[in-house]
Amino acid sequence: MPLSQGRGRNTALSTEDTPGKTADKDQEIQTRERLLKVLLTSDARQRLTNIKMVKPEVAKAIENTIIQLASSGRVKKAVSDEEIKEYLTSMQQPQKNFKIKWA
Repeated sequence: MPLSQGRGRNTALSTEDTPGKTADKDQEIQTRERLLKVLLTSDARQRLTNIKMVKPEVAKAIENTIIQLASSGRVKKAVSDEEIKEYLTSMQQPQKNFKIKWA
């Protein structure tokens, strides 16, 4: 019996931490959005939004790359749409060509 009571208390603690974690996550998202608004041109933001709708993991990787470059001081001006395209092409995995030979 004591084990089930202990589990109940742990569950209560987990639900108490949830609002704090949600607030922290919201704060992090808002900070990212503010950073990206400064770091990207309007065309680049639009392209990143379009990418996010189709492939959110790719958009997140591009966002992380831009934020890392900015934090290390390697971004001197706003990232343009063309630079976003360059990030996309550099992230693409080469496609394998399959040749089928009929004997």
